[in-house]
Amino acid sequence: MILIDTLSYTSRLRQVNPGEKFAFCMLTLIFCVVSRSLAVAGVVLAATGFLTVCRGGIPLSRYLSLLRIPAVFLLLCSAAVMVNLSRTTLNAFALPIGSWYLTGSEEGILAGFRLALTALSAVSCLYFLALSTPPPDLLYLGKKLHVPGLILELMLLIYRYLFLLLFAASAITTAQESRLGNHNLRASLRSFSQMAGTVFLLALRRSNALYDAMESRCYDGEIRVLSLPRRARPGEVALIFCFELILLALTLAARH
Repeated sequence: MILIDTLSYTSRLRQVNPGEKFAFCMLTLIFCVVSRSLAVAGVVLAATGFLTVCRGGIPLSRYLSLLRIPAVFLLLCSAAVMVNLSRTTLNAFALPIGSWYLTGSEEGILAGFRLALTALSAVSCLYFLALSTPPPDLLYLGKKLHVPGLILELMLLIYRYLFLLLFAASAITTAQESRLGNHNLRASLRSFSQMAGTVFLLALRRSNALYDAMESRCYDGEIRVLSLPRRARPGEVALIFCFELILLALTLAARH
């Protein structure tokens, strides 16, 4: 199984009402993006990390490894805001490159850092939801929110067959490596194209078999998923409300 999917089933926060987690995630994400404040971004990053690791029981090393990929990507993207190639120097730093300067301003560095921290905090909100709420609970929540059934069924089928296709691709890759199918770049490209074609044909065959199986079982347009209802707890709702009030206050303070 995918690491995030495995961790979501083992999280202690799985027993919390999915509606509470979804509301917390969306409201916090909105405040984080709208405020563009370092204080809000720092509070959100710390709060979601605490809930995911300390309350959810997700290992800190796993959580940091998941954050590392978007963090590196965001730092590289924010470098475009921090660094400029110009003939004139700016007030933060300047590295001469011939008649040009690789330079940056204090305002640009601050803007780039704010952009990276805000985006990373937004990613941490989504990680909080993904690492504490398995897909069946999200589908149950979608039904409660009256999401169109077609979208929910597509989500369910994609979730179900993603693992099957990943397992098939992994088995094919292992077989190719055992036959030295990746000993150089040309062989690797040829092996990858063969693997992709095989997985595509396998997906077509499985989709046809799934359609026949559903038709033989009198499919009526609805795929039913077993999900245990979890009632919202007033104490948890109150904590979410207080936390969002704090973010609102920080957002208003940042605006002024």
